[in-house]
Amino acid sequence: MASEIERKFLLRSDDWRNDSEAHAIKQGYLAREPHRTVRVRLRDEEAWMTVKGPTIGISRTEVEFPLEAAIARELLALCLEGLIEKTRHELWYEGMLWEIDEFHGANAGLVVAEVELPDETHEFAKPAWLGPEVSADLRFSNSMLAQNPWILWTIEDRETILALAKGA
Repeated sequence: MASEIERKFLLRSDDWRNDSEAHAIKQGYLAREPHRTVRVRLRDEEAWMTVKGPTIGISRTEVEFPLEAAIARELLALCLEGLIEKTRHELWYEGMLWEIDEFHGANAGLVVAEVELPDETHEFAKPAWLGPEVSADLRFSNSMLAQNPWILWTIEDRETILALAKGA
């Protein structure tokens, strides 16, 4: 089975913006359980269904297959409450693809970067715009943000997190 190994970070600055390619993403969850999620994602006019297993460290099983965009739109209407809408900015930095998610809707104001790795011990260069790591903080996973969006976090939590990102 395929495995997803990713590290997630807050952002210190917007210096990444000039070099990125943007894509509109809308995604929802057909299942959102501790040991599995089933996600439908529409990215521009491409679509996928993804099944993910439990996270162990920064790794988890991931199986993904393409869908027709029209089918994805129908499935999004059947998803659990809490759709994720975001702009994904992609850019390469020293041989690694960085995906920076700028959230909209109930998660507006949150911006998170992630990098997918070939293995858990893989070394990578960290761009200057990168803030503190939040890989282990499950609140920043998309499935959790669908259930408990950024707007519902306390003002103190949001301000602390944003200040931590800028001061890292």
